[in-house]
Amino acid sequence: MGSETAMDDRAATAARYRRFAADEARGRSPLYERLSDFVANDAEILDFLLTLPEPKRQPNLLLAAFRHLFGVQEDAQIFRATLLAETGPLRALMLARATQTNEPGRCATLLPLLATLPQPLALLEVGASAGLCLLPDFYSYDFNGTRLGTGGPLLPCAVNAATPIPTEVPQVVWRAGLDLNPLDAADPEDRAWLECLVWPEQTARRDRLRAALDIAAVQRPRVVQGDLLSEALPRLAAEAPRDATLVIFHTAVLAYLPPAGRAAFAATVKDLCHHWISNEAPGVMPWPVAAGAEGGQFVMAIDGAPCARTDPHGARLDWLPRQGP
Repeated sequence: MGSETAMDDRAATAARYRRFAADEARGRSPLYERLSDFVANDAEILDFLLTLPEPKRQPNLLLAAFRHLFGVQEDAQIFRATLLAETGPLRALMLARATQTNEPGRCATLLPLLATLPQPLALLEVGASAGLCLLPDFYSYDFNGTRLGTGGPLLPCAVNAATPIPTEVPQVVWRAGLDLNPLDAADPEDRAWLECLVWPEQTARRDRLRAALDIAAVQRPRVVQGDLLSEALPRLAAEAPRDATLVIFHTAVLAYLPPAGRAAFAATVKDLCHHWISNEAPGVMPWPVAAGAEGGQFVMAIDGAPCARTDPHGARLDWLPRQGP
């Protein structure tokens, strides 16, 4: 039975890397597409991954940890030799760190929805990392040539004709985040780790991250350590000013919970805020099949109703037709 379980785990891990290559890296990172396919077909690397807890086997974590320790390696055979010779340091880093991708570009896909809500806003992000997505009013935006905001960095976002492009940046009067392991935008090690989570070819995305980290290092958005299923979330939500619209939001967070945990979160979050915005991969939440995304897109929903398909890093927003009557 034990050997059958190991074979099943190996097959599941290999499939995970193939999916990452095909659905996420393709068209965005040729290097990570090649390396992920390579890992999926290498028995010894898969054996190494099976020594880690299941949540720690994800492609982004392996590739970021390797890059953090050994730099970018384009040759798959050298990548393999280095990885297998240095499994100790690599395993330690993968256990210590998480894929806390803090992509400020996601604010561009969030902004049109936030602008439709009663102002001013109180923002509470779960899985906030260093809090970069808590600062949408400090950035500027380009929606198909329509510019908005005066801050930096500039976040370009291609939108479809149905997208309600805002005329001004939403007013945020309170902001806070919750994370299992908050990162500090002013800490060199935390900054270096976040940069390693940006894929090697995406230099413009890296530059935007650095600019956003500089802003966060000054603004110091509050990010509290805690679990989104614990009492930490309602305690934090209760601190929001009563005369502001409290919005709890998250991106690429609930996939790390088991289905029962996702259901428990969904059952309680609506009672904690005025509006709940979910921006997750297809299938993570039980949204209607018609709202499914293609090509690695996420589904964004407000209060359980899908409203848009979004690029995971904020490069594109496709507003959905109104659902129902």
